[in-house]
Amino acid sequence: MSETAATAPPAAAPVRRVLVFTIVAFALMMMSIDSTIVATALPTLERDLDAPINWAGWTITAYSFGFVTMLPLSGKLCERHGRRRVFLASVAVFSAASLLCGLADDIRVLIALRVLQAAGGAGFTPSATGIIVEHFGAERDRAVSLFGSIFPAGAMIGPIFGGMFVTWWSWRGIFWINVPIGALVLALTLRYVPRDRPGPAQARRGADLTGMALLGAGLFAAMLGATLLGEWHLYASPLVAALPLTAALAALWGFFRHVRRAPDPFIAPQLIHGPGFGTVNLINGLFSGIPFGVVALMPLYAANRYGIGALQAGTLLVAQGAAAIVFSAAAALVLRRTGYRAPLYLGVLVAAAGIGLLALGSPDGIDPWRWLAGSAFLVGTGNGVLNPASRNAGLQLAPEHASTLAALRSMCMQIGSIFTISVATAILAGAGAPGTAQAWFYAGAALALLAALPLIARVPEHRGAW
Repeated sequence: MSETAATAPPAAAPVRRVLVFTIVAFALMMMSIDSTIVATALPTLERDLDAPINWAGWTITAYSFGFVTMLPLSGKLCERHGRRRVFLASVAVFSAASLLCGLADDIRVLIALRVLQAAGGAGFTPSATGIIVEHFGAERDRAVSLFGSIFPAGAMIGPIFGGMFVTWWSWRGIFWINVPIGALVLALTLRYVPRDRPGPAQARRGADLTGMALLGAGLFAAMLGATLLGEWHLYASPLVAALPLTAALAALWGFFRHVRRAPDPFIAPQLIHGPGFGTVNLINGLFSGIPFGVVALMPLYAANRYGIGALQAGTLLVAQGAAAIVFSAAAALVLRRTGYRAPLYLGVLVAAAGIGLLALGSPDGIDPWRWLAGSAFLVGTGNGVLNPASRNAGLQLAPEHASTLAALRSMCMQIGSIFTISVATAILAGAGAPGTAQAWFYAGAALALLAALPLIARVPEHRGAW
C-alpha cells in the first residue's frame, strides 16, 4: 500500500437524504404551526389578558415582525458560520422562547416574547434551505419545492391544535407544544445532519446594526400606526397615527438609502431590487403574504360573522392546508416542464377566487362552515400551485446565495402578512359589525391580487433543473 493511500482521510459517510429532509421538515412545520396556532386563541387572549383585538392581533404580527427583522441576518450568518450551526441555534432559541410565551401573564410581555420566538425561528428557512442545497445535488430544486407542502401542513395543524387547547385546556398549551418537538429536532440534528463543509474564508466584519435598526424601526412604526388608526375613536383626532406612520416612511427610506451605500449591508441591494430579484420579491410579498394574512384571520372571521366556536373554526383550515399540500407537491413535480409563469398565473387566480367567495359569505340554505371550508380549499389550492414557482424563481438566479435568498423570500412574505393583518385588525377594532367589515376587507384583498397579475410577466422564466 502506498504512503498516499495509507494517509488518506476516510471517506465521508453518505448523507441520509430522506432522514435529513425529515429533520429540517419537522423544524419548518413547528415554525409554520406557530404562525397560525395563535389565530384561534385571539378571542381568549382578549378575555384572559384584558387586551383589545388589535393588540391581541399583535401576537401574530409581532411574530412576523421578528421574522422580518432577523431573516436577512440569519441568511448571512448561515453563509458565514455554517447552516447546521445556525439551524441548531435557531431551534434552541425558538423552543426556549415558546416555553416563556406560555408563562406570560401580560399582553405586552407576550408580544415581546413572540418577537424573540420569531427571531429564533427566522433561522429555520435559510439554514434548512442551505442544508438541502448543500447535500442534495441535482435534486435540490425538487427538495426545496417540497417545502411548499410543509408550510401549509403546519398552517393546517396549528388552528386545530389551537382550538383543542383553547377549548379543553388553556391558550398556554399552544406555545408549550413546541418544547418537546424542539428537543427532538435538536437531538436528531446532532446525530444525523452532517457537519458544515468548510467554505471560503470570509472577512469577519461586524453586523450591520444600522441597517437592521432602520428596517426594524420602520416596520414597528408602521404596525404601531395601523394599531392607532384602529383606535382613533379613543383619541381627539385620527391624526395621532400620523407620527408613527411618518416615522415608518422615513426609517424605510433610510434603510434603502443605507443598503446602497454601506460597504457590507446585511441585505445586498442587488438581491432586493436587482434584475429579476425585485419582481420576485414583490411577487412573494403580494401573492404569498396576502393569502397568508387572510388565512391567519379566517378563524376570527368564522367567529365574528357566523358565531362558529374556536375548535370548529380551527378545523376550517384543514381544507386549506390539505389542498396546499397536495397541489404544492404536484406543482413541484411538473415545475421543470411548466416553468414559473404558468403556475403563478393559475395559482393567483384560484387563490383570489377563494378569497372572493369568503367575502361573499354563505348563501341561504348552505351551511356556513361548509361554505368557508370550500372557500379555504380554493385558497389552499392557489397557494399550493404557486408556491414552488415563487420559491425557485429567486433561488435559481443565484444558487450560491441560497440561504440569503430563502431568508429574503420569507421576509417579503412576512411583510405582506404584517401589512394584511395590521390593516385588517385596525379595521375590525373600529367596526360596529366586525364580520361584515372583515368580509369587505377580504373583497379588497382579492381585488389586490388580481390587480397585481401583470407583474408575473416580468418573472425570469426557467425550465429544467438549476
